[in-house]
Amino acid sequence: MSQVMRPADIARMRQLGDPRVSPDGSAVAFTVTDPDLEANRYTHRIWLAPAGADGGAPRPFTGPGSEVLPRWSPDGRSLAFAAVGDDGRSQICVLPVTGGGERLVVCSADAPVTELEWSPDGSALAFAARDPDPGQYGTGGEKRRDQDIPPRRITQLLYRYNGAGWTVDRPSRVFVVAADGSAPPHPLTPGPFEASGLAWSPDSRTLAFASGRHQDRDFDLAVDLWVVPADGGEPERVASGGPAYSLPAWSPGGDRLACYVNPTPLENPRNRQVVIVDVASGKEQVLTAGLDRNCAPFGTTIHPVWIADSVLFAVEDHGNVHLYQAQSDGAGSPALMAGGDRWISDWDWAGGTLAFVAGSPVCTGELAVADLPAGGGAAAAAEQQLTWLTKPLGDTFRLASPERFVARSPDGSEVECWVMAPAGAAAGARYPALLNVHGGPFSQYGNRFADDFQLQSAAGFGVIYCNPRGSSGYGEQWGRAIRGPQCAHDPGTGWGSVDFADVMACVDAACQRFSWIDPDRLGILGGSYGGYMTSWAIGHSGRFRAACSERACNNLLTMEHSADIAGFIRGYVGPDHLTDPGAYLRQSPGSYVRDRKSVV
Repeated sequence: MSQVMRPADIARMRQLGDPRVSPDGSAVAFTVTDPDLEANRYTHRIWLAPAGADGGAPRPFTGPGSEVLPRWSPDGRSLAFAAVGDDGRSQICVLPVTGGGERLVVCSADAPVTELEWSPDGSALAFAARDPDPGQYGTGGEKRRDQDIPPRRITQLLYRYNGAGWTVDRPSRVFVVAADGSAPPHPLTPGPFEASGLAWSPDSRTLAFASGRHQDRDFDLAVDLWVVPADGGEPERVASGGPAYSLPAWSPGGDRLACYVNPTPLENPRNRQVVIVDVASGKEQVLTAGLDRNCAPFGTTIHPVWIADSVLFAVEDHGNVHLYQAQSDGAGSPALMAGGDRWISDWDWAGGTLAFVAGSPVCTGELAVADLPAGGGAAAAAEQQLTWLTKPLGDTFRLASPERFVARSPDGSEVECWVMAPAGAAAGARYPALLNVHGGPFSQYGNRFADDFQLQSAAGFGVIYCNPRGSSGYGEQWGRAIRGPQCAHDPGTGWGSVDFADVMACVDAACQRFSWIDPDRLGILGGSYGGYMTSWAIGHSGRFRAACSERACNNLLTMEHSADIAGFIRGYVGPDHLTDPGAYLRQSPGSYVRDRKSVV
């Protein structure tokens, strides 16, 4: 008999990711991630799956450890990958896929490798990794203790980042190394600048990347597109002028780049658009303006994928993430390739095969493929699931499924909401319920697995959640509704306004619609912006008996100048924090702490 999840059961939460299709489309390499509670870490292992119906079962390709970023050699005979040690150092390795053979260690890096790609001619590998200043961190494999590192002199606003640590003396660089390991890697992106989104040109002579390399990069948050010779030289700017570009991908002809762009990084939030940039002239063609949806979901590291003369990319839509394809000349409208009530987290295409990982509220995600010839055509009808590696989770536990409903805010706006009943709820009984608020705020809840929701339901709580104004997935103006009233463009009502009205409307509608909810036993919780809304709610409402404000944005004024996202809050408030600190304090939950309503 199946059981309900408990906190220790997160060790069973296997996740699939980073699918890569072999050049001929016959196989898919992907990663499998498992929590290791005893070691307090995740293990990452590379698997292989035949793409055809009769190709056999998926199998592990590497042993348990921390092998990530599987990348097929252009001839399809080998896989390159990064092996990350417990000390954070990495090795780039190459291993034959068939016929046996030894693992070749191509090179080592003093930090985790975050990107890896073969040159199209197979002679070299490009990778991205942080490059620690030897004067700070030591040389020759030396690992200095924190107390032995010399003091840092900080002269810029962006100097560290959550999860990465210090960045000011460890910039992320693009490196190139011979694929046979015959020479050490050489950096292509000099200076104290962050570089990411590397991509090889089809002739293997040039690399593209994204980087803010101008003096005011911390003030305008602009990120430009660059190209640099693969054998070294001065980077040349391709696209600039204020937007934030990311994740470029070369066209098959080598004359254009597809990428994502935030047109105004200091005017949050904006839908990321897919654009085509002519390398020679810098002229741009926006492909996705007509969708009015965000085309680079929060945290995405996947480049737009060229398929002949079209581009494949993801789109957030009403709690789902779908795949779309658009013609690179902008002709026609983008076409839906993979839709439905699901969350597509990773994808790739090669050799006429589309591969992607799709999850749901009761599945962390499985690998599927579909035939997608270079000439185009709908892919959904030919989908085939290749893995059932997460199935034991659903077989072992009674997982809660959400029910969708719509709440109407006081101004008439309709808010998409979901609810999960407590595990084992009895007819006629009433139960406490928890309102969850997502972070971002420009992100979305929806049809993906949420372990915290499952644990709340298993513990006997009802689970309520929604996508209030400020969220992504509902059009840009839905997200921009909570811009500050002093913003020069698209002024809104600020944080803690219509977004607060929306989450409260969600609670009211849930209590009216679902008789098992006890309206006198409500809680609220969330992290980051969700923590903001939790803190704001208990200062402006007495509805909640309990609250958990996690890693919250409680003081927007101090966040703007001391957090690792300098400029982000200003993008919502409008004026900078020195010109009008009151505008930040008026939208800060900490300003209303004395108004806190009863929470027990």
